[in-house]
Amino acid sequence: MQRSRILLERAFRWIPSVFWFNFETHMIRILGILCLISLALGAEPARFIQDRFAIGFWVPPRTTNNLPERYREIREAHFNLVIGTSGFGAEEQVRVCESLGLKVLVSADDPATPLPNGTACWGYSLSDEPGTAAFPALAARVASLREQKPGRLGYINLFPNYAGPGQMGVNSYEEYLRNFVETVKPDVLSMDHYPLMRPGDDSRSEYLKNLESMRKHSIAASIPFWNFFHSMPFGDRMDPTEAQIRWMIHASIAHGSKGVLYFCYWTPGKGNGGTGEFPKGGALLTAEGFKTRHYDEARRINTGLEHWGPVLMRLSGQGVVRYTTGNPATPLARTGVRSLNRVGSDPESTFLIGSLKHADGRRAVLLVNHNMAYTAWPTVVFDSEGEVVEISREDGREHPLLDDSPELPGIQLSLGAGDARLFLLPPERK
Repeated sequence: MQRSRILLERAFRWIPSVFWFNFETHMIRILGILCLISLALGAEPARFIQDRFAIGFWVPPRTTNNLPERYREIREAHFNLVIGTSGFGAEEQVRVCESLGLKVLVSADDPATPLPNGTACWGYSLSDEPGTAAFPALAARVASLREQKPGRLGYINLFPNYAGPGQMGVNSYEEYLRNFVETVKPDVLSMDHYPLMRPGDDSRSEYLKNLESMRKHSIAASIPFWNFFHSMPFGDRMDPTEAQIRWMIHASIAHGSKGVLYFCYWTPGKGNGGTGEFPKGGALLTAEGFKTRHYDEARRINTGLEHWGPVLMRLSGQGVVRYTTGNPATPLARTGVRSLNRVGSDPESTFLIGSLKHADGRRAVLLVNHNMAYTAWPTVVFDSEGEVVEISREDGREHPLLDDSPELPGIQLSLGAGDARLFLLPPERK
């Protein structure tokens, strides 16, 4: 009771001064007051609330040389989230990220690790790919963090759906996700899945199933989901092309994800503190710190994602249909698309049609070219002709739907290999 009384007195002492500040400061103070009041009354600690679409990665710069400049390169590639700590201390990492407008999830595998503060600190990275046996301890850690650091994220990344029962500790992936959500009560659901995309060996269907599992469990728990994809070669995963990276990102967004995470940014080479599991190298930066082609690929992709971000944060995934032109047996009802056909002598093409709902009631359609080697140029008929707008990758604004081949009948849309376009439609008519 004594603590509650002190907190309440502190809260109300702030109130008279609130109104002398600008609107932003005004709102921050009010939120602070409400937080103190809720603590005083024994309410649940504040939960992490994601305020931007996350464009992040695993393995920050593993060097002690010129780290501020290295982090400036991160921001110049239009990343906004760093996961993990290396090269310098967590406090300094938070300060550098703060100066560049980056957010960071500081490494905190060891419970004894001091937890830094600062506006750049989104929270703390606690565990990677835990089995169910670790969930009770992680639940206690997450609950403790909420008490110590209200509003910060206790981040845990999960196995993909190709993990075995011995790794997960249960017999099915759905049980694994359900157990995690019910036991740990996370603020974000996150996993890594690296699909095979080799000639004659394409496991992208399993990637899509994994994303669908994440979509369903995140909606049921009312929390966002993120996922890792690979941006470097390792094991039997080939070095991805830019089109393949685009496809992995767009498939995630089609399911309603709120964060896409590159594996890896800095190559975790054996000679630089790594594990020696990645002898090919080839992340966005080499183990020695030189940029690879993937750095510029990520910069191009992330620029568009950053522009899309505010709209993506207002969308919730409703489901994804995989559709091949010339196959009318696949139902398109409630996708927002009435028909999707090849043009002239073009080959048949396959698309992912992501159906999403905007917070303002409108529907959204993310049309993804499933082919990672060829451009698709279909004729598209939406179910709301004349009322469709496209979200531009150039400025993030709504623009009228344009026909890429105005001399042909209907509306033609050009989509590069693995590329996608985002449209908004009126609410569904009852």
